[in-house]
Amino acid sequence: MKLLDRFLRDWRIKKAERYIKPYDRVLDIGAFDITFFERLSRKPIDFGVGLDPLLKDVIIKSRYKLIPGRFPQDLPQREKFDCVTMLAVLEHIPKKEQSELNDRLYDCLELNGRVIITVPSPFVDNILNILSKLRLIDGMSLDEHYGFRAKETPKLFNSEQFRLLKYKPFQLGLNNLFVFEKID
Repeated sequence: MKLLDRFLRDWRIKKAERYIKPYDRVLDIGAFDITFFERLSRKPIDFGVGLDPLLKDVIIKSRYKLIPGRFPQDLPQREKFDCVTMLAVLEHIPKKEQSELNDRLYDCLELNGRVIITVPSPFVDNILNILSKLRLIDGMSLDEHYGFRAKETPKLFNSEQFRLLKYKPFQLGLNNLFVFEKID
């Protein structure tokens, strides 16, 4: 991972981590590596599970484990979490699967659990393609971007099951933070 990739990743993590409470049980969809959970160890969290199809092996640490796979089919058992994060992941999920996210996330969250999402604006794809051609970023899985529009994110969540707690653009409006809370 190149320096610019790490800088952008760390910026997303910083935006998300303030909505994760100490001793939360956290599911990170699109975990990729240990960076996110290592940063959360300062809180500390109770336990975390990370899922990512690009992982080669299971990684087990004292407060988290990373598993190769996709959400929800590769999530072990029927664990419940206080918080689910999807940082720069939603734009990689095909539209059909996006329509199923509400129910899948609702099922794995405790009452008042939070879903924390960062999603880039569509224009970012143009910037990433240029940065990738200039070899300034690795441009992970750019071929999987499905043209998702960040402003569509709230429409993926049923307002009788989730409440939007926070919406905030960042990175000069090129990225967006959404925090939803499970209600009953």
